[in-house]
Amino acid sequence: MSTNDKTNKRLYRLDELSDYKVASDYPDVRGWELLDAEGMRIGKIDNLLVNKFEERVVYLDVEVNEELIKKGHEVFRTPASEGIHEYLNKEGEDHLVVPIGAVAIDEDAGNVVCNTISFDTFAQTNRYNKGAEIDREYEVKLLAVYYPEDEINPEEEDFYNRRYFNRNRS
Repeated sequence: MSTNDKTNKRLYRLDELSDYKVASDYPDVRGWELLDAEGMRIGKIDNLLVNKFEERVVYLDVEVNEELIKKGHEVFRTPASEGIHEYLNKEGEDHLVVPIGAVAIDEDAGNVVCNTISFDTFAQTNRYNKGAEIDREYEVKLLAVYYPEDEINPEEEDFYNRRYFNRNRS
């Protein structure tokens, strides 16, 4: 999940950017729990991913909980040519990203709720190792899992102007 051309880097972790901070009218949700619509714990928000060109947070970087990892190990794919089972995620891949517009920040409860993506969908989503660079290929694959009805063009100039990158509050 890394690119050889560093000039193409689109996403930065907020803690990498000393001159960036959370806007004063939004809480810093790092360390808060991410829940699905049924209140199931998806994981803890580890970091915020910023698109420097847009100058805003576009994803939450979530360290997923152990139950989601266990559920994800039940999900496997069968390569047609080999006839063997292969797990979707590998050992140590315990992070995933969630578009900021897919969640609502509940300041009163001190958590973040995702009403549009289910626990099972999160369990079936490709995860990555903490600190790995998020490239456009991963973003497109991820959005195709979260929003299978949408056609996603990775080359669009306004890629981050989709509904799932607009912030919400409850």
